[in-house]
Amino acid sequence: MRPYAAVFAASLIALAPVAGAQSPPPPPRPHASSWLVPILHGSGLLLGQRVAAMRLWPHAFSLEDGTRNLDHLAVAYSQPPVFDPRRRLFEWDGDRWEINFFGHGLMGSELYLRARQCQHGFAASLAFTAAGSVLWEYGVEVWNSRPSVNDLLWTPLGGALIGELRFVTWELAASLSPTVRGIVRAVVDPFGELERALGTPC
Repeated sequence: MRPYAAVFAASLIALAPVAGAQSPPPPPRPHASSWLVPILHGSGLLLGQRVAAMRLWPHAFSLEDGTRNLDHLAVAYSQPPVFDPRRRLFEWDGDRWEINFFGHGLMGSELYLRARQCQHGFAASLAFTAAGSVLWEYGVEVWNSRPSVNDLLWTPLGGALIGELRFVTWELAASLSPTVRGIVRAVVDPFGELERALGTPC
């Protein structure tokens, strides 16, 4: 065999495993943006909160006194939201600051995070969270209490702050091993992970 033929044959033998090896599959394409999943998630969240509030504070959140409930509704739509600047920060509506700060902040972060995971940007997710806050104040809680400036402002703002931290952590977990990734994401977004396990696309 001539020298150049031997070199050519050796090159083919050396390249054979590379040519035969399958290239790694391309990364999955991100799903299209969706509002259906965040809306369904948010609706379930508000309904769940309403039921929980009726269980924990039956007198304050009762719907059994129709006249009283309608009176609250009339006041809510005829007067501005509650705001008492003489009270401490996050207690402008008379509720304890822990409920306003943590409760409404976490509620907002659930709405914000779900929108971000479904391919929506910061502004759209913030607007979605603000809409959810208005719906809660003027559509769900309105039957028992007057809407609050504190809640209307902090739910979207605190929700965006906490929600963005949760979203970044959830995304960074993609680089971890499957087991660790599953644990981190379950801690950061337990409801979302359950919904995705049941088949939601985002």
